[in-house]
Amino acid sequence: MDYLRQIQRGLDYIEAHLAEDIAPGDVARHAGISQWHFQRIFKSLTNETLKMYIRSRRFAAALEMLEQTEVSVIQIAIASGFDTQESFTRAFKKAFGVTPGAYRKSRSVMRFARKARFDADYLRHLHQNVSLQPELYDQRALRLVGMVTRCFGTDSDKSNFAQAQPALWNAFLPRVGELDRIAPKMAYGVVRVPQQGDELEYLAAFEVSESAPVPSGMVAREVPGARYAKFAHRGPLARLDQTLNYVYSSWLLTSSMRHTGGCDLEIYDERFIPSSESSLIHYAIPVAADEP
Repeated sequence: MDYLRQIQRGLDYIEAHLAEDIAPGDVARHAGISQWHFQRIFKSLTNETLKMYIRSRRFAAALEMLEQTEVSVIQIAIASGFDTQESFTRAFKKAFGVTPGAYRKSRSVMRFARKARFDADYLRHLHQNVSLQPELYDQRALRLVGMVTRCFGTDSDKSNFAQAQPALWNAFLPRVGELDRIAPKMAYGVVRVPQQGDELEYLAAFEVSESAPVPSGMVAREVPGARYAKFAHRGPLARLDQTLNYVYSSWLLTSSMRHTGGCDLEIYDERFIPSSESSLIHYAIPVAADEP
């Protein structure tokens, strides 16, 4: 797929010049195609404009500087392509809900806020296996019973989610016969994102009635009813991180929605086929309209 290689050359140019003025025409020339074609192909692959991608990559660099250095906010603003600290602060707060200074003081880590750097495999996954526009729906309240673990997501330097999640399901699935399940073919993975730090709570569960007992070694969790944005993920679960990178660092940052801080849902039904390219699951995040 030659156009993927051409797009990648353009993205490599962006990475090498993030602290400089980047003209779309220069990116396209480095890729070897016209600006119009580069921007059209890039938008069709990612559902994102080239200008917004560059801005998001600069925000990612700003987050790292705020977390890991003592560089002043004004210096970070200039390195991120803003003329003033005030304009940078306004844009940062609109994107992340807090000012740069408050984020630095909080010592928190934003899940998937670091803009994913696209490569050919990621672009191909977005083009073939992800619903770039989600279904917005009202999720009713759920009472779920299952088994829980605490782990670190893939955006943490202590990441162990790839090991903890399948281990939990392997321990849980042999015991699902103990549950009085409402929908036996529909399971949920519930991700509770912490307000501080980067350790997640992950629940593997089925929906049960209000009066259903909780077997020994399991827990019950209530998921409140809320507005959700639901994305289709096709292919093996091993590539789910690529879908989540798109959801959090492309769609969420460029949409008119914000994450409410509630729990994310992995939704499994009979279309889930482990490790198969034809597998289908859905990933949903709780959202609300962004504040003006």
